[in-house]
Amino acid sequence: MSKSGTLDLASGLGGKINKEEVKSAVDEYEKYHGYYGGKEEARKSNYTDMVNKYYDLATSFYEYGWGESFHFAHRWNGESLRESIKRHEHFLALQLGLKPGMKVLDVGCGIGGPLREISRFSSTSVIGLNNNEYQITRGKELNRLAGVSGTCDFVKADFMKMPFEDNAFDAIYAIEATCHAPDAVGCYKEIYRVLKPGQCFAVYEWCITDHYDPNNATHKRIKDEIELGNGLPDIRSTRQCLQAVKDAGFEVVWDRDLAEDCPLPWYLPLDPSRFSLSSFRLTSVGRMITHTMVKALEYVGLAPQGSERVSNFLEKAAEGLVEGGKKEIFTPMYFFLARKPLSE
Repeated sequence: MSKSGTLDLASGLGGKINKEEVKSAVDEYEKYHGYYGGKEEARKSNYTDMVNKYYDLATSFYEYGWGESFHFAHRWNGESLRESIKRHEHFLALQLGLKPGMKVLDVGCGIGGPLREISRFSSTSVIGLNNNEYQITRGKELNRLAGVSGTCDFVKADFMKMPFEDNAFDAIYAIEATCHAPDAVGCYKEIYRVLKPGQCFAVYEWCITDHYDPNNATHKRIKDEIELGNGLPDIRSTRQCLQAVKDAGFEVVWDRDLAEDCPLPWYLPLDPSRFSLSSFRLTSVGRMITHTMVKALEYVGLAPQGSERVSNFLEKAAEGLVEGGKKEIFTPMYFFLARKPLSE
């Protein structure tokens, strides 16, 4: 079961960072980003440090608000957020044709909510690749509590340099994770290397769309807010991602921005015009209450100094995501299914 209480949130703030060093970690993290004058080159060259700091600082907030699966989902009318998240994960399993006994890799797995769901749904063994020690520690504990330690596990490593042999996996997927890679082609090439010939890779990518105008100041601000609040070195376009997977050697089976035909907007859980009791913590009112609570916990010493600032940049990200979604300049669910050829 995911952490849900106020004290659970407070105890996890900062992840593996020493509690006395959280404030300085926030300082360093913010300086990477364009919103504070940081440069894309610095984010890409220091992506491991930047992304690790981000997830140490943000994971407890994610788990408190989202549960175990930190991602958006294509959603039907009448479908709850939790139901849509599970269906979004099941869709990957079905597209990959997962069958009992297959060995599967989740690239950038978070605390493992999707890998546990996909493993149980498809009767497969799933390894989660993650370079953040705090998330792996949480994930292993959640595996134990769910009783899936025999079929689900984690490996700590950089997805730009995977510690696996060639042709090791029957299927590979990534959910809103490879957007952290400093080089899409390099990341996809590593995925290609460890995937068996003839098998498939499926992904949901965070992307800017063809509606994005780099010369539009509002569009640029939104992009900066999303990068700041989500630990991203840059946000690639859908065209760049599609070309990158081809350059890595894959054959694209099909691709589509699933946000384009979403009956309910993907950003609905964060939209301030919307209220829901079932996902209350994600609503603008719920986020405001969380922010006030974190501020109070920091004031009395139960949360480390700098925690309120983490809440601030996560709120800025939520605002950017909603605005980017409404303007259709950003999508968190550009999907493609790609196959590694049988012969190279």
